[in-house]
Amino acid sequence: MAPLGSAWRRKHFCSLVDFGRASLRDGGGAYWLDDDGRPETGRPVESWITSRMAHVFGFAHVLGVPGAGEAADRALEGLTHYLGDEAHGGWFAARGPGDHDVVGTKQAYAHAFVVLAAATGTVAGRVGAATLLDQALTTLDERFWESEHRLHLDERSADWSVVDPYRGVNANMHGVEALLAAFDATGVREWLSRAESIADRVAGWAESNSWRIPEHYDSRWHVELELNADRPNDPFKPYGATPGHGLEWARLLLQLDVAAETPGRRSGAATALFDRAATDGWDGDGFVYTTDWDGRPVEPRRFHWVAAEAVAAADVLHRVTGEERFAASADEWWRWIDTHLVDHERGSWHHELDTDNRPSGRTWIGKPDVYHAAQAAILPELPLAGSFGGAARAAGPILAPSEAR
Repeated sequence: MAPLGSAWRRKHFCSLVDFGRASLRDGGGAYWLDDDGRPETGRPVESWITSRMAHVFGFAHVLGVPGAGEAADRALEGLTHYLGDEAHGGWFAARGPGDHDVVGTKQAYAHAFVVLAAATGTVAGRVGAATLLDQALTTLDERFWESEHRLHLDERSADWSVVDPYRGVNANMHGVEALLAAFDATGVREWLSRAESIADRVAGWAESNSWRIPEHYDSRWHVELELNADRPNDPFKPYGATPGHGLEWARLLLQLDVAAETPGRRSGAATALFDRAATDGWDGDGFVYTTDWDGRPVEPRRFHWVAAEAVAAADVLHRVTGEERFAASADEWWRWIDTHLVDHERGSWHHELDTDNRPSGRTWIGKPDVYHAAQAAILPELPLAGSFGGAARAAGPILAPSEAR
């Protein structure tokens, strides 16, 4: 069946949630999954993977997926106990596989996802999620928020004493996502205000750079356009422009307008980001990962999350603007996703393809989590809201048990 209709999307979303259940660790947390959906127990348990899985299970529960609430609880337990740093506070970047193996670095990226997981868990009514959210928001505020810049710093040492000079947009993008979720969960407008200030700052930087987002900065937030020119396929800090982030920001700007009750305020910027990213990133047979500052491909391999963000942004732009071209793009890209990314034999999506659209593994090995794919699949079924938790709450339990089998 072509992935064009509601029935396919709902069924596919439920299959992704089911695929992700194997990630759950006894004692809490979520493992990285391999190509067959088996947990990589020899790898560390990472806070960002655990948080993303808790988030997906949380809003899946609100939508009516059987057993998703209990799955969310197990992932959240890993954040509450296994991955929390009892000595210094906050959350380890990763822990394991040995009992004493810890990656103690404190990352804004991972802490933003802890906020997201806890906020979605709060909306889903999971026990302990509200307390976890209070702790996570306090940590994000006190340890990462730079009030003079109204942006988040990127990384600190395990005991918080050393601040890495690098500043980046990626952590702040997920900070916006997390703050929107926190606003939907708590109603506290400061979180919405911070999301707005970050988003408007990044949109301004993009506009002054032909709508290609400068990703990397020094400690004073001075742009460093040539950072990591020798590491074009870095999974988190690649050189150049990242079309997938342009697409993701386009969606977030529109979700921000919904949360702030400012319809249309950021639709022009969202459209410009989308158009630049689609022009640079879509080569007619897949999305490239990165480009240089003139839009030429640097890392042409296809990462699944870029395609997921492309269809998500296209769907939201179509609903906000009414322009049919966005629906047409979403339809074209979903057909490509179904042909090349969806693994119809083993489940989930291939996380990386080479330039001939064959499964690859140079940067992304296995199928770590289902966060991007699951959000993209279910988004068209949900009302527009600031967060997926808020959208699921507004929609209610729309998924019948038969769709989850």
